[in-house]
Amino acid sequence: MNELLTAYANGIFPMADPRTGQIGWFSPDPRAIIPLDLFHVPKNLARLVRQKKFVIRSNVEFEMVMRYCAKPRSKDNGSWMTDPLLAAYVELHQAGHAHSIEAWKDDKLVGGLYGVQLGGAFFGESMFSLPNRGGSNASKVCLVHLVRWMRHRGFNLLDTQFVNDHLLQFGVVEISRSTYLQRLRRAIRMDVAWGEFNIQDR
Repeated sequence: MNELLTAYANGIFPMADPRTGQIGWFSPDPRAIIPLDLFHVPKNLARLVRQKKFVIRSNVEFEMVMRYCAKPRSKDNGSWMTDPLLAAYVELHQAGHAHSIEAWKDDKLVGGLYGVQLGGAFFGESMFSLPNRGGSNASKVCLVHLVRWMRHRGFNLLDTQFVNDHLLQFGVVEISRSTYLQRLRRAIRMDVAWGEFNIQDR
């Protein structure tokens, strides 16, 4: 656990090779973040959030969220997770350093995301949706609630590691590694608690 926390505090995160299971450590340059004050919610997603089709919870089934996120996306896109690495993240969660946002429908988990917290920084790791359970776009709804919660609690850095087509719609930007590390150092010094998750008035 301490190795993971030290890595994140220095802008480094692990990923396992899906073919060999060997864990590599990464610090991309440039680095992708979503500025909390510039977070963009597409109109169709905003409509879905207002409809409240999902019950949104936090940290109810953290390990289950991780396991869904870690499933291979396709034949050519394998899992970046190993059992020892997953166990390390669960340990982080139990120590209060990792959190999940979850979408539930009919008492079933249908989508979610998880990440690591250090001070006022949240490192988004992965997200998933289960359309076959009625969870279409559930992970996006969770992201909206994550950003709302981060603003409410006083976070100031949302790290997404890389840019991808999925994140572009939300206002993700790339910054240099040096700029990222400066922002990270400021963020992790902040006294920010996750708190008791309550989205009623967010």
